[in-house]
Amino acid sequence: MSKFLGLYVDHQMTSPFAMAQHSAKIKPIANDLARSGVFLVTTCLRVEIYGQEHALRNIDNTIFSDFSSERIEGAAAITQRLAEIASGAHSQILGENYISDQLAKAIELLDPNLPIFQIARLAIDIGRASRERQRFIAPFNYDQIVRDIIADRFPNGELPDRLYMIGAGMLGRELIRSGVGDRFRSTVIVTRNPKNLRKRLRAWTDIDVALTRPAEIGHAIEPRSIVVIATADVNDEYQAILQNALLRLEPRTIVDLSSIPVLSKAAVRKLNYITMYDEEFLQFIDRNNKHLAPKLPLLFSDIEATLRAAQIYISAKAP
Repeated sequence: MSKFLGLYVDHQMTSPFAMAQHSAKIKPIANDLARSGVFLVTTCLRVEIYGQEHALRNIDNTIFSDFSSERIEGAAAITQRLAEIASGAHSQILGENYISDQLAKAIELLDPNLPIFQIARLAIDIGRASRERQRFIAPFNYDQIVRDIIADRFPNGELPDRLYMIGAGMLGRELIRSGVGDRFRSTVIVTRNPKNLRKRLRAWTDIDVALTRPAEIGHAIEPRSIVVIATADVNDEYQAILQNALLRLEPRTIVDLSSIPVLSKAAVRKLNYITMYDEEFLQFIDRNNKHLAPKLPLLFSDIEATLRAAQIYISAKAP
């Protein structure tokens, strides 16, 4: 039987911004790789491929041509690596809760009968369970960071006006469900296709949000509003529309959670524009990671012990 192999590069091996750019470039080939039996992991901070050795042959020359990748061999080592990722142990924000869902979505492209699918599925379950057991949960996750930035912009009980959420993907939806808009008079999701989004949000019977197109905002200045950008799906045309709308709106702050910032600081220089690469945001990450870093050895030990137990169980069940 062909052995299993993994190759990866992540933000700890290069700059987070360079990693985000490379990930965006590689992500479109995920379907082609899945048809070849290769599991591709492309988040804003990593590009990783896993599968049987024959399926990965020569692929690394295409995917990692600009980087020196690390290599992992064997099903057990791959399971451990993916479980650690799923637990949030290798995220820029340690203990963040979105990464395991990203992995779960990524394996949907694979044939469920493939061994690499089953390895990845097991790893995600192990990583999630270890994260919960060890309480490896980010005190400053994206929602808390946004909440604290909002609190800083509205001190002394000043009431905010509207929260504009640009993008209703996984991150945007989770931010709204976490209650970041509770202080605001209203929450508006900005989308290019309100009709399609309205269908997807029918289950949100407990959350009151309005939907609007980007060109429809900014008819009046709103100095007590906040804009959160939570989408990576931005082409040049959409970027120009958003930029013009936000320049008209003049919100108190724009918080851009995109791994590749949607706007340039030069284009919106008169606005308060915060990206994940700015010092204010990085300080929250640093505080979060100082809190969780001491828990890493226990988390890794928990994952290793769970993996050993799983291997013993699988061996006992094998014919």
